[in-house]
Amino acid sequence: MSDYNLNLKRIVERPERYFPRNELLTRADDGPIFRYTYREYCSRVRRVASALDRIGVAAGDRVATLMWNNHQHLELYFAVPCAGRVLHTANLRLSDEHLAYTINHAGDTAVFFSPDLLTQVESIAPLLKTVKVYVVLGEGVPDTTLAPIYAYEDLVAHGDPGYEFPEIDERAPASMCFTSATTGNPKCVVYSHRGIYLHSQAICNADIMAISQYDTILPISPMFHVNSWGVPFAGVWMGSKFVFPGQRPHAEDLLKLIDEHRASFCYGAVTVGIDMMNLLERQPFDITSLRALMLGGSATPASVMHYFRERHGVIVYTAWGSTECAPIATAVCIKRDQRDLDLTDEIAIRVRQGLPVPGVEMKVLDDDGHAVPWDDKAVGEVYVRGPWIATSYLNEPRSKESFIDGWWKSGDIAAVNTDGVIRLVDRAKDLIKSGGEWISSVDLENTLMAHAGIREATVVGQPHEKWIERPIAFLVADPAAPRPGDAELREHLSAHGIARWWLPDRFVFLDALPKTGVGKFDKKLLRQQIDAYVAQGSVAA
Repeated sequence: MSDYNLNLKRIVERPERYFPRNELLTRADDGPIFRYTYREYCSRVRRVASALDRIGVAAGDRVATLMWNNHQHLELYFAVPCAGRVLHTANLRLSDEHLAYTINHAGDTAVFFSPDLLTQVESIAPLLKTVKVYVVLGEGVPDTTLAPIYAYEDLVAHGDPGYEFPEIDERAPASMCFTSATTGNPKCVVYSHRGIYLHSQAICNADIMAISQYDTILPISPMFHVNSWGVPFAGVWMGSKFVFPGQRPHAEDLLKLIDEHRASFCYGAVTVGIDMMNLLERQPFDITSLRALMLGGSATPASVMHYFRERHGVIVYTAWGSTECAPIATAVCIKRDQRDLDLTDEIAIRVRQGLPVPGVEMKVLDDDGHAVPWDDKAVGEVYVRGPWIATSYLNEPRSKESFIDGWWKSGDIAAVNTDGVIRLVDRAKDLIKSGGEWISSVDLENTLMAHAGIREATVVGQPHEKWIERPIAFLVADPAAPRPGDAELREHLSAHGIARWWLPDRFVFLDALPKTGVGKFDKKLLRQQIDAYVAQGSVAA
């Protein structure tokens, strides 16, 4: 058979040829929404790619982006790697220290950034060791200390629309992303052209995300975080219509975009889905165009799934993965003989994390390295391998602790049912050890969020002299319902099968729970400052 290079130019050239009239839109902060076609999009991708040499970004160089979810970011998703450079989607929500660390560790020579982030870029510029050039989105260069600096639209205007993408080897690096730094410095994962190509192909599968040219995709998950779950690459390949939410979108912005542009598929953090649900309770938006809302980053509570299905007819998709998995490794699908289940039984499957995506192998091993039985009781650590699963971190001498014989050791603890479907119990570091036994913070959180008076919940372990650790629940109350007291919450948990010794020692209400830059509850910060957060909040009566 043909030795055919699986590189990104194969992806971007397809809509240019076959779906040139399909549209891409970006929400503007003020003024009319921006829209253009794939014909114009692909021309701009070629123009930007051709301009990289002119501004001193050589073949093989790493290029950082500090940008929101917009059409220019999608242009760079292809312009940079298809021109033989490496795209680094830098996390603009990291601290200055961590952000500078990632740019230096990656060895980026250029930074492309949104104009609203100028102050942030100027503040980290003195810390950057390898950056030689800056590019700001827009038509002009602002007053700035950054030099040399170019305007993005000037690169487009003077670029070559007929630029021919070079034939890049499929195993060459295409992009890189850093982990979220839940412990220590962020770690860098490098994705090859081949890995992204195969991951894109997999998530278009009908049993995964079923992305097609009929879709209108609203990317909520940040494009600076693990390639926005790989959907931008897959959507471009299929010629899907995109509606980008632009700069700093809130739940209301997202719901308006779904309503007005009839989005069919959107995806983002569970916390964003909860924000949308809470707003929908107060304001009417028509979201019935959605064939699916995919939520991730943490386990989706069954109550959230019931709300979207029963009130709006929207199915919530779930999956499991990570930066190391590019990011999708497993996904939930309803099997042929499960299609007639009632809604409660169906959602009992959907709240799990699913089966390995075709192309990915998975095993769940106990502490002795043996595969756990498929009885949904025994638990072990999840290991995965496959053509888009990382085998090391960039320039990390301790990579071997996380990668063993081609398998990534995830740190996630799971059980497996008789169908081979995994159920995450917790992150190994988030499990609470009390009196020598483990308590799952995930089970406590999901059950707490099923209470009508609770909007958000996260549970962490507090050091305990006798029991080693005891669970503390941090909660945000639903303002539309009476705030539950300690006894009511304990009764609610017990009624849903939570063991008495699992019950949190405290229920602490906060105005807002701290979140990471990608929308997850920040348990690391809560653990570090648990006494301060307990003092800041109110304890349930």
